[in-house]
Amino acid sequence: MIGAAGVVDWIRELGIQLTETPLLHWIGVACGVIQVLLAKTNNVLLYPFGIASILVTLYVLNEAGLYAEILLNLYYLIMSIYGWAYWVKRSGEEPVKASYASKRERLITLSIVFLGFPALHYALVHFTDSSVPAWDAWVSATAWAGMWLLAKRKIENWVLLNISNAFAIPLLVYKGLHLYALLTLFLFIVAIFGYFEWKRIINRERVQA
Repeated sequence: MIGAAGVVDWIRELGIQLTETPLLHWIGVACGVIQVLLAKTNNVLLYPFGIASILVTLYVLNEAGLYAEILLNLYYLIMSIYGWAYWVKRSGEEPVKASYASKRERLITLSIVFLGFPALHYALVHFTDSSVPAWDAWVSATAWAGMWLLAKRKIENWVLLNISNAFAIPLLVYKGLHLYALLTLFLFIVAIFGYFEWKRIINRERVQA
């Protein structure tokens, strides 16, 4: 259990890191905050802000030598581009609406998690110098599934993303990335509200239908 002295040390270290954080990092974090707030309201503009945040994060992770996290963010980038294209209203067609995942989509989600986890764990163990391969692999696999559901506008994306966030927060603290840990904590809280906001939207559309 962390004592009062440990908390004080953590706050002091956080303060030092925040004051020394480059402007580019703040821009990336700000874009990430805007992205999740837009996602909460089911707004397609979440994707351009998300892509900007990912590009900055890739640069930050490369500087830090965190190559496993780079792989996850490259996946985020691909899924964000795919999701943006999937969400965009096509000529003569209705925009994709938020909904619950079908049985098939839930099976795909579970497949992403339970096939992605061992595959990523194996890659981290054998091809990187990761000191937390299982922890890192679990965060990534659940995030992969959540991003796939988000791209499909399925409400369950918030559940998977928050499972990932719950494990990512202590992982980021362990690695000394306190600013990103705070961002992830913020995303965790907003995701809770996002779930209920999407639920309200889905229920309203059902009544209108």
